[in-house]
Amino acid sequence: MARIKLDLPEQFAFATELPVRITDINYGQHLGNDAVLAFLHETRVRFLQSHGLSEVDVGGCGLIMTDAVIVFKAQARQGDLLRCEIAAQDVGALGCDFVYRLTRPADGVEIARAKTGIVCFDYARGRPVRAPEPFLRACAPSAAAPEVRPCG
Repeated sequence: MARIKLDLPEQFAFATELPVRITDINYGQHLGNDAVLAFLHETRVRFLQSHGLSEVDVGGCGLIMTDAVIVFKAQARQGDLLRCEIAAQDVGALGCDFVYRLTRPADGVEIARAKTGIVCFDYARGRPVRAPEPFLRACAPSAAAPEVRPCG
């Protein structure tokens, strides 16, 4: 079976920390794939908020996810604290890819890496639109160290 390879940038623009809750655990007693998508969503929302934006308003339009990829590297369990990092790649006229890395700071183990395709979207008209300037500025590569926001 072919495996997906997901390359990550050397630096991430933003980081936050999120605890693995009991509701994030699947029948295998580890972090479930659906919960990982929720972690990506929360990280993306916090990143946008750090730029004064939201998923429903990135400068005159909203965002819509077009695809998602998760590559698992290790298991996380209830009670683990995860560092969730995000960076924009392949920024274009209509959107970008967000890439993520989830690690467990306690031991430095990488839990997962992921990518979500994001398109700027006019929900009133039901169609993609050009990425507004505030969104493009937020997605611009940053040489600064990632900001870490604790959970809560």
